Amino acid sequence: MSFVPSVVILLFFFSSCYYARPDLSSEEMSEKTKDSLNYLYERHYTWNTNLELTEDSISLECLPIKDTYIRLYQGDRVVVAEFAVHPADSVDSIWVKLAHTQDEQGWIREVELKQSFVPTDSISQAIHLFSDTHASYFVVIFALFVGVYLLRAFRRKQLQMVYFNDIDSAYPLFLCLLMAFSATVYESMQVFTPETWEHFYFNPTLSPFKVPFILSVFLLSIWLFLIVALAVLDDLFRQLTPAAAIFYLLGLMSCCIFCYFFFILMVHIYVGYLFLAFFVFVFAKKVHRNISYKYRCGHCGEKLKEKGVCPHCGAINE
Repeated sequence: MSFVPSVVILLFFFSSCYYARPDLSSEEMSEKTKDSLNYLYERHYTWNTNLELTEDSISLECLPIKDTYIRLYQGDRVVVAEFAVHPADSVDSIWVKLAHTQDEQGWIREVELKQSFVPTDSISQAIHLFSDTHASYFVVIFALFVGVYLLRAFRRKQLQMVYFNDIDSAYPLFLCLLMAFSATVYESMQVFTPETWEHFYFNPTLSPFKVPFILSVFLLSIWLFLIVALAVLDDLFRQLTPAAAIFYLLGLMSCCIFCYFFFILMVHIYVGYLFLAFFVFVFAKKVHRNISYKYRCGHCGEKLKEKGVCPHCGAINE
């Protein structure tokens, strides 16, 4: 009997990972509106969607006139004007008409459109920039450089770093855990529900409400990440000198960047969830250890589990 509830829970989880199909039963809704909503659900964008060219240049075909093209260049903005289906096209049967101006309009295959254009929404463009291959390489190289530099400085001067010789706060490690969790959820969408992420990409929002469950979890983790980041800054500059705090922040940024790329790679080969569970265990262990220290030494300020002789400086605390 326990099998049935398990199946129901799994079906609910997977069904909640997709956007709901629009209700087109209203008789007051025009056929054009119904078609527009259908395109939005199936193609993730629809008529009047604004796009910006990211490639150096691209050609639009002036169909039905053959061998006539309109040239667009990087930064040019267009609007989706019409859809057409060409079943005989072996590359892509879906063609999209784009309008740059009233006089400059042309057709392009949908697969080429998605490769060359991005939505003009600032959130969509931020996603595109962050997901860009060249930007990823730059971030990885920067993280490696900063990580090696801080590791050398840590060995020479015993600088405080996340988890190793950490400050008296669980927030920095929690921040890394949130980055790992967000990366895991993000890559899970890429692997298991790419249509959900594509729809979000063309229709972005910062609100975790009225979106599929998995997107809601992702957006909540991003908001929580920002809140915890503020808590980290507050703890950091209260406990360290400005110079030491800057070095600590560089190390924390490197750790977060490493967690992002590591968990994306691990989820892609389906073992990221095990690493995330281990990370949660490490964080819970650190929190439990911090809770067990109830006192502080009145001489050196180090944490103590009980009153008495301080193991750090030898002072007696009563």
